[in-house]
Amino acid sequence: MRLGIEVDLVYWFERATDVLLQIEAAAMVDQRIVAETLTIWSDDPIRAAIGEDGIGQRCWTRADGQWRAEYRGTIAIDRATIDLLPLAATPPRDLDGHLVPYLLPSRYCPADRFEGFVRREFAGLEGGALAAALVDWVATSLTYAGNASTGETTALDTFASRSGVCRDYAHLLVSLARAGNIPARCVSAYAPGVDPPDFHAVAELWLEGSWHLADATRMAGCGDIARVAVGRDATDIAFMTVFGSAQLMEQSVRVRTL
Repeated sequence: MRLGIEVDLVYWFERATDVLLQIEAAAMVDQRIVAETLTIWSDDPIRAAIGEDGIGQRCWTRADGQWRAEYRGTIAIDRATIDLLPLAATPPRDLDGHLVPYLLPSRYCPADRFEGFVRREFAGLEGGALAAALVDWVATSLTYAGNASTGETTALDTFASRSGVCRDYAHLLVSLARAGNIPARCVSAYAPGVDPPDFHAVAELWLEGSWHLADATRMAGCGDIARVAVGRDATDIAFMTVFGSAQLMEQSVRVRTL
């Protein structure tokens, strides 16, 4: 599978502002960068910074007035679909240190608030069986609604409203998985078929010694997803973090199969 990615961002900044951009697809074993360019219209130099867990690349830039960024990429995906159901659980005590943060509550994923629910509703399940059940539960319990959440919405809010966008689906799945002792992280990504076309958010669950992608919106299969960044929640994987204020002028994300 090859994906062609085109991203155009145009924002207005009233005063000089630092911006942390995170829109380049990550080079990984199961996704190869065939070709890519990132162009930023700025009077100041840009500087690369490594992403969370060493995955992907952030970019520091300085914006003042009209600011524009353009990303073009061709990504080759070589990733088999894995059935989560038979995968074994890993006891928390056996996890390596770098996985521990993905068991703990975070800003948008208050996993501790879901422990009772997971114990009651999914009693007797663990590991891959629990993971598969959680993906199905989120997929069937939520309604995708573009105006159902804001940048402040947490997984607890989504659980109560039963609606949200892709980031809300990912936050809720990650929270439930952590509550069930499955390390889970959020992933920003590109995928074809996302409706409306935009940056996408999915989850990754740690089972039987490796990470496994899961899209609870069911818009994309794991073989169609190009990761951009990973992290505890949306704080870590935001495509753009503005250290000040900005006004959106134009934004488009186009992903197609080649």
